[in-house]
Amino acid sequence: MISLPPSERDLHAYVDRQLSDADRQTLETWLAAHPEVARQVQDWQLDAQHLRAALSGDLQRSANPELDPAFIRQTMRQRSYRHYATAAVLLIAVSVGGLSGWQAREMTLSTATPPMADAVQAYRMFAVKDDMATDWNPTKVSDAQGWLDKNFARANRLPDLAAAGFKPVGGRMTSTEQGAAAMVVYADADGRKLSFYIRPPGERNHLLPQGSRRDGELQADYWSGGGYNYAVVGPADDPAAQQARQALHNAI
Repeated sequence: MISLPPSERDLHAYVDRQLSDADRQTLETWLAAHPEVARQVQDWQLDAQHLRAALSGDLQRSANPELDPAFIRQTMRQRSYRHYATAAVLLIAVSVGGLSGWQAREMTLSTATPPMADAVQAYRMFAVKDDMATDWNPTKVSDAQGWLDKNFARANRLPDLAAAGFKPVGGRMTSTEQGAAAMVVYADADGRKLSFYIRPPGERNHLLPQGSRRDGELQADYWSGGGYNYAVVGPADDPAAQQARQALHNAI
């Protein structure tokens, strides 16, 4: 069973599809709350996909052990360790520049994560899956608001997006460094998905003014209230999602 935070060995085992279903779900929940690590894992997954594609067919069946995908990935990892060592030396060298350099680094880190990045990551990892593991669904508990109130008693009410054709169909608890977070997935009659995400504020997720931002094909609309941060995430250019966002803006 993996421990949290996961080791790099655990992350590579996830990429190589070597974790049990329980460990995989545990790690995916943790990654949803740590978007910087999740992006690195996604890069590794893309590398693995390209590697499998490059080694497909006769090449993959070659008897040469140096052409085995596992061997190549191990070699790539060893090279990455050398890169980490080099980066560590550079960090030590930079650190002797004094406190001003450290403060500049902190400012860079604090601005590197856009608002509600974990909400967008949770949508990509969970909301689009038809077989998403859920902690709440309408067949067990009919009231999504009641489910949320058990963990977020002072929070704003769950957005009512029924006018745009979206209703809650599932929910999942996640975790952040500041405490519990949750995502409620909405769907319309055509299967289009939106998500509502709630999390406590933190050092890099302070209370937010109302706003929105685009992240690739997705748009996150975010705000704060009752001591929590919220976001509704969905396809940026989908007309139904745009109608739901209009309903959301009217409500908040």
